[in-house]
Amino acid sequence: MLDPRFLTIPITHRGLHAPGVPENSLAAARAAIEAGYGIECDIQPGPDGEPLVFHDYQLHRLTGAQGFIAATDAATLAGLRLLGTDEPVPTLRQFLDLIAGRVPLLIEIKDQDGACGPNVGTLPARVAEALAGYDGPVAVMSFNPHMIAAFREAAPHVPVGLTTCAFGEDDWARVPPARRDELAAIADYDAVGASFISHDKDDLDNPRVDALRAAGAGILSWTIRSLAEEQAARRIAQNVTFEGYRAAY
Repeated sequence: MLDPRFLTIPITHRGLHAPGVPENSLAAARAAIEAGYGIECDIQPGPDGEPLVFHDYQLHRLTGAQGFIAATDAATLAGLRLLGTDEPVPTLRQFLDLIAGRVPLLIEIKDQDGACGPNVGTLPARVAEALAGYDGPVAVMSFNPHMIAAFREAAPHVPVGLTTCAFGEDDWARVPPARRDELAAIADYDAVGASFISHDKDDLDNPRVDALRAAGAGILSWTIRSLAEEQAARRIAQNVTFEGYRAAY
């Protein structure tokens, strides 16, 4: 089950990042720890399949380099820095070593199939391998339920959830319409053994969200960017993933 701290300690979106402190960096993790907040991070695979803490599929926005992160060789990747700082692209193991159980860590594994389908590759197993023996509050989620099913098979002791939203066509054009409807209805929740969702703040009036909370599911909300948005989200959600301000705590 989900550690109760995930429902009581606000969670920084990609760490407590700010100008000069890049998202998903070790510096952003340190800042979150110092402030006493939880940390949400994103996982993409490196060229050898090693889990890296990085949001985008392409390198350009965060490093200025061209190409896809999964297709970049290790030597090139080691030389890249985030958003003009001295911060490197961290591995998940480096992130875990830094956090060391001091604050809750919410890990989102990015979809590798392109359509939230079953082609998840080795990434869920590699994340499970990295988490083996980790002593601290941790949970894993993904927009792709297949990713979570594969991860849970590899690490049945780690709480899992689904990252969820309305799955509109504009943002999810590669997902077949019928599958978008299933995802928007959070139809896979029970099948993957989820204990929580992290739901888009703009879709919290989805009746399925209310029904899940009534049934005992943990309800988080993303991405909150002001105190007013936080107050609105907390009418339904128990906790928030936030950025750009200091959440109530």
